[in-house]
Amino acid sequence: MQPRWSHDKVPAEEFCYHTVDGKVDKSFAEATVTDGGPQPQNAGEQHSPPLTTQTSIGQASRWSRHFVYRTECLKTTWKCRLAILIFIILIASLTRGFWIPALGRTLTCKEEVGPSDAILVENFDPNYLLFERAAALEKAGLSAKVLVQTEAPRHDPEVANTVSQGIAELMARVARVQDLEIVPTRYIEPISLNAAYQIRDFLTKEHLRSVIVVTPAFRSRRSSLVYRAVLRPAGVHVYCMPVLGEHTPENWTATWHGIEDVTEQFIKLQFYRFYVLPLAGGGAAAPARSTEP
Repeated sequence: MQPRWSHDKVPAEEFCYHTVDGKVDKSFAEATVTDGGPQPQNAGEQHSPPLTTQTSIGQASRWSRHFVYRTECLKTTWKCRLAILIFIILIASLTRGFWIPALGRTLTCKEEVGPSDAILVENFDPNYLLFERAAALEKAGLSAKVLVQTEAPRHDPEVANTVSQGIAELMARVARVQDLEIVPTRYIEPISLNAAYQIRDFLTKEHLRSVIVVTPAFRSRRSSLVYRAVLRPAGVHVYCMPVLGEHTPENWTATWHGIEDVTEQFIKLQFYRFYVLPLAGGGAAAPARSTEP
């Protein structure tokens, strides 16, 4: 009796196979047919094993394994990301009584004053409260001299800008500062560091060995780090006097201006602490280039 042959087409999915290091998967070998020829229906009949040929895909896989490989990765869904965001917001809201004042205090130097040769008013952004505090320190007998750093023009760095000097003198007069001296300062990037170098040169020239730096509160930690790094090697002792205004470490989140101020000062503090000061080895100012302080 002649064997019965099936001429039905083999389903296309039977030809799907995978290769690992150029080797044909076992499932592919079992599903391979020879030249599309007929297959016996009787499972008990013996027939020669199918002929297999090396495919171009196998050759490509053999080469590609040296350059690329496949891997599995897990990715979060939008629901998971939303849940994490809500959790972070919830935790921040519940602990705001702790981290809000803590963040504000990290930007504020410890108030420390003592009898000094001079009081230095940081005048990058004119602030009347600084002059008022300097006048109070002067009246308390901590120093008889008040220095105000004022922007100097590029063409004449030894003379203060007329407008900046006029504003400083006006606020000092209203605050009743007795002994005021203007210190022309070129604004050179990084401004706080190079201003400290110029203040150092002035203090050593005038033989002043101690100074009280009067500065805005949220800027004071950065100013304290900069002036101590620059003035201490020159033998000048530095005191720090932070001056609080409308925004304090406890209420700075109440307004957008407070949030903006704290965010800006926090970023600048880290910039100076981890980049500017570690790389500031010399004492000479860089070539003049005006920018924000």
